[in-house]
Amino acid sequence: MSAQSPLLLSCRDLTVSYGKMAAVRGVNLDIREGQVVTIVGANGAGKTSLLSALMGLLPARGSVAYFGESFEAPPSVEALVRRGLGLIPEKRELFGPMSVEDNLRLGAFDRWRQGARDLDASLEDIFEAFPRLRERRRQEAGTLSGGERQMLAMGRALMAKPRLLMMDEPSLGLAPLIIKEIFRLIAGLRERGVSVLLVEQNARAAMSIADYGYVMETGEFVLEGPTAELARNDRVIETYLGIASADQAGAER
Repeated sequence: MSAQSPLLLSCRDLTVSYGKMAAVRGVNLDIREGQVVTIVGANGAGKTSLLSALMGLLPARGSVAYFGESFEAPPSVEALVRRGLGLIPEKRELFGPMSVEDNLRLGAFDRWRQGARDLDASLEDIFEAFPRLRERRRQEAGTLSGGERQMLAMGRALMAKPRLLMMDEPSLGLAPLIIKEIFRLIAGLRERGVSVLLVEQNARAAMSIADYGYVMETGEFVLEGPTAELARNDRVIETYLGIASADQAGAER
């Protein structure tokens, strides 16, 4: 991936408000083909609001370009999914009473509606990437473990054939060893031709797989750069990669 790779998503001066309160203020963000980009920050920094605005779920001011086409206001969620944008929300939003396989097939519903008839091949591809899901294919999604639910959320999103997948706190509520496995799977999405925008509080884990990072505080990006450089920044080390994070990293090994 070079600095001249095509831009998949770019926003300028993006602002998201709830009434008079701005949750995101004047954010500029670029994601290129082949990149894993992370946004790290504490709870309440505005990360989820930013993802929701980029996905067209929240109104926002500013300009956004998707896959080279600029919009003052985002298209509908359905139109963005059709263009190749996907979102895995923090709560994963699975259909608990439905089987793993049916959840996965629903991820490709819009493709099927548009005439795609290769869903069986897509399903087999997901089962090869996530063998645990093949083992659980007839099991109700609501009975899965936390790590399995995250794998299912990833698999369902990939059934839509995204070019850019946005993920909100994929490590939330997971045990350290499961977090390590989930981040290994996220890093492997590059090989599938999927770029990733990863929102995380677990800065150490996120920066270990990302190419570029943004640090978000109180609705603004206060730092950005290649993750190798951010990991050496004193402010990042003190706030996000300090003793607590080091202890967590030790538990993950």
